[in-house]
Amino acid sequence: MKMRAMTQQRLDRLLKEIKACRACEAELPLGPNPVLRAGAAAKLLVVGQAPGTRVHNTGIPWNDPSGDRLRQWLQLDRERFYDTGRIAIVPMGFCYPGKGRSGDLPPRPECAPLWHARLLQCLPQLELTLLIGRYAQAYYLPRTGKTLAETVRRWRDAPEGLFPLPHPSPRNQLWLKRNPWFEAEVVPELRARVARILAV
Repeated sequence: MKMRAMTQQRLDRLLKEIKACRACEAELPLGPNPVLRAGAAAKLLVVGQAPGTRVHNTGIPWNDPSGDRLRQWLQLDRERFYDTGRIAIVPMGFCYPGKGRSGDLPPRPECAPLWHARLLQCLPQLELTLLIGRYAQAYYLPRTGKTLAETVRRWRDAPEGLFPLPHPSPRNQLWLKRNPWFEAEVVPELRARVARILAV
């Protein structure tokens, strides 16, 4: 119990340090506002891309239609999803990166190398990490498929504790229609794993 309290204190200090990060301030159109949540006892880690404008403005991760679909895939309500004692939410980029020609820009490349390893050291209870989208998969999987569909379809080949997923953005509606096997085969297994991990 004492060790867990010490780990939580270390995590709290790290989260405070991250919230004060200004490493790429000059590149952020809306300024820095790192959005993440974590508790040292978390068993599930959600690694997404980067906040959109709504998440940036509210400071609540996955507080948008993408989050609604993700929670539907996981069969979790908002209360359970935002319980930091069970679930940590750490995107590849903590701040809104700005708009590009076809949507939001990629996560800032500075974030993950600066912070992820230190965060993972403070999350010793993790049993499952969801890698949502190509950026998370490229960073955490030793081998990825040529396409996101190939990587997700080969979810059984991922290292123990890692689970690749497509991004639940409404922009990916066409991808979901073209790949019906995802919701038919992968989502039920995802729900079963998440329910098993969070049951205790």
